[in-house]
Amino acid sequence: MKIALMDVGIGLLAAAAAVRRLRPDADLVLSCDPDGMPWGPRTPGDVTVRALAVAEAAVAHRPDALIVACNTATVHALPALRARLEPDVPVIGTVPAIKPAAAGGGPVAVWATPATTGSPYLRELIREFAGGATVTEVPCPGLSDAVEAADEEAVARMVDAAAERTPGDATAVVLGCTHYELVAEHIRAALRRPHTPPPTLYGSASAVAAQALRRIGGRPDPGAPADGALTVLLGGREAPLPGRALAYAEGRLL
Repeated sequence: MKIALMDVGIGLLAAAAAVRRLRPDADLVLSCDPDGMPWGPRTPGDVTVRALAVAEAAVAHRPDALIVACNTATVHALPALRARLEPDVPVIGTVPAIKPAAAGGGPVAVWATPATTGSPYLRELIREFAGGATVTEVPCPGLSDAVEAADEEAVARMVDAAAERTPGDATAVVLGCTHYELVAEHIRAALRRPHTPPPTLYGSASAVAAQALRRIGGRPDPGAPADGALTVLLGGREAPLPGRALAYAEGRLL
């Protein structure tokens, strides 16, 4: 079994780790676009062109499925990716976990990049899946870049700023960018409140990994031998996992 994942940068590590938990024996292909970072400020057309190039580099390694482990690419490029690659390679997008977050009925906050917050795509997800829950969109400019650079000081500063913009009565926070799942503990700490339980965090990595297995008829087997191979593509060329990614991958992926 071989699963490919694509993203502009290291945000795909969260979904890759989730695949590893379900199938330690799966071979992984991680395809990134370091020269194109960040995708968020780019036009939808530009994101689509770059996403197709990253996807095609991954597909050259003949995976059984491709995970688009990037919310921005899912928003702007998923139809083009599916048109180009399916049915030969199933393409699984990353959708913010609004439905499970809203299931409790309490107020929900969605943390996402400025490219995702306010987008018709996100508004449609809220309309379709939030039910009667109140949803607040919280843009987090620069946070994914700080995670990408492993800049702990900037991460802390930007997480704190987003926490201040999050309504105090929110019972759930959706992590609407794959990079944010890599610093979930920082976010959880920033959202702690006196006398009330902190909001529950909802990411997409586990659901996306499970959906990828379903699409190829695979089953979770956490007890399988942990012998899956790892291939990293940076701009289409094989390379070592970037050093800044090691802190996030340690104990999760490698």
